[in-house]
Amino acid sequence: MYRKILVAVDGSHASRLATLAAIDLAKGSNAEVKVIYVVDDSEALLEVAFIDREDLLRNMTAYGRDVLLACSELLKAAGLRHSIELVDKPLARGRIAGTILAHAGTWNADLIALGTHGRRGIARVVMGSVAQGVVSQSTRPVLLVRSDPEDES
Repeated sequence: MYRKILVAVDGSHASRLATLAAIDLAKGSNAEVKVIYVVDDSEALLEVAFIDREDLLRNMTAYGRDVLLACSELLKAAGLRHSIELVDKPLARGRIAGTILAHAGTWNADLIALGTHGRRGIARVVMGSVAQGVVSQSTRPVLLVRSDPEDES
């Protein structure tokens, strides 16, 4: 059914669950899996918190590489054809959902899989929802794998 599954990860428990779900689907349909990590370069609260932007981006990029290597190990252990990609610059500052969709289009993915954190209220307003952005803008099927906020710790 699916030949190409794009998985967008952020290192959270929810994204690990999405990766595992994509592995199950890929095994069943002999699909290729591509995992991407998009470095979030938005500047929300950076000036208020006195955080050095360049240092933060370096740390986020290193973290993204580690997340992708862990995903690659899972996919390798499952015996699946796969690739990983670190996207260090979104299409536009903070446009993570749009960047995921652009990569899905370029790679011609049949399915986009990603985790959702299940945040509500003010946490969702402050943090935003990449998953909501992907679902609302996608013309491709999207698999959301939910992780409750208490699972994140």
